[in-house]
Amino acid sequence: MMRLQLVKRPQHSAFFSAVSPLIALALTMIAGAIMFSVLGKNPLDALYYYFIDPLRETWSLHELAIKAAPLILIAVGLSVCFLSNNWNIGAEGQFIAGAIAGGILPVVFPDFQNVLVLPLMLIMGMIGGAAYASVPAFLKARFNTNEILTSLMLVYVAQLFLDWLVRGPWRDPGGMNFPETRDFHAFAILPELMPSAGRANWGIVFALLAAVILWFVLRKTLKGFEIRVLGQSPRAGRFAGFSASHMVMVSFLISGALAGLAGISEVSGAIGQLQPAISPGYGFTAIIVAFLGRLNPLGIVAAGFVLALSYLGGEAAQISIGLSDKAARAFQGMLLFFVLGCDTLIHYRIRLVGLSVAKTGETGAETNA
Repeated sequence: MMRLQLVKRPQHSAFFSAVSPLIALALTMIAGAIMFSVLGKNPLDALYYYFIDPLRETWSLHELAIKAAPLILIAVGLSVCFLSNNWNIGAEGQFIAGAIAGGILPVVFPDFQNVLVLPLMLIMGMIGGAAYASVPAFLKARFNTNEILTSLMLVYVAQLFLDWLVRGPWRDPGGMNFPETRDFHAFAILPELMPSAGRANWGIVFALLAAVILWFVLRKTLKGFEIRVLGQSPRAGRFAGFSASHMVMVSFLISGALAGLAGISEVSGAIGQLQPAISPGYGFTAIIVAFLGRLNPLGIVAAGFVLALSYLGGEAAQISIGLSDKAARAFQGMLLFFVLGCDTLIHYRIRLVGLSVAKTGETGAETNA
């Protein structure tokens, strides 16, 4: 019986580690072209609308920044979790929790209008996201529960809670029974960077600042060293006096706070109110962004713009050539598959095993005969 086995390489290539995201992107484009052909679409047209058309107009570049901001913010936070070997898969729920917490002021207290409103909303959004992330963190640190399952299940709790709020107690009394809150007032709106050119707001500035700050923390500080050591070798971390349970809480709180900031930035900037659905899946797509950026905050910035381009390109392809939104999501899934596949082959080689076992069995049978 033959089977494939992954064997760890004694050392991996630094060159291929650096270029593997580009290889994964190229493989995704090839596989995507095949998929578009099977769907009866011209692959060159589809790839043009995905990667070229959204870059041709100034207003489209602003839309690119709007899409990239939450992806970068969430992915930078996730990189801290993943580097410390904590698997936060629930950033989508933390994104929603931050939007809800930050939306309390303009929705529940609409008459409170002054310059303090927006800063308070941003702080409350970060607290809301961090508090929601602390649930799976506490369960892992205290009871050693699987954080993948707990963080993922809490996503659906947040989605259903948001849906209940906007259809029930927070529904706009003058909104003709539509499931949405009242529009945020002027003091609760995140300002645009260049109003005359497009809709891009300060969310992209928050994302870039978060990436630079966390890059510095991870590369230049003792806390960053602690994160990397515990992620690569928990046993070595214990010998160094680092606490794994403490790192679970720290990494989840940072990740949740940035996801919450992304959530309140999205609803106070691009949307302007709370609705049943405020995210096209930013929290899950950010996982792709984190790994495509090699868990490096600066690399995540570039990866965030690439994935944001796929969002805009998917919308352009739907309008221009009639591509379904499911195909657009499949295209993003291919990218994650090839990124993880390339990373695996960098660290492991594939070996075919089982032949020697079969020969040994035959030899033994001949001996018995």
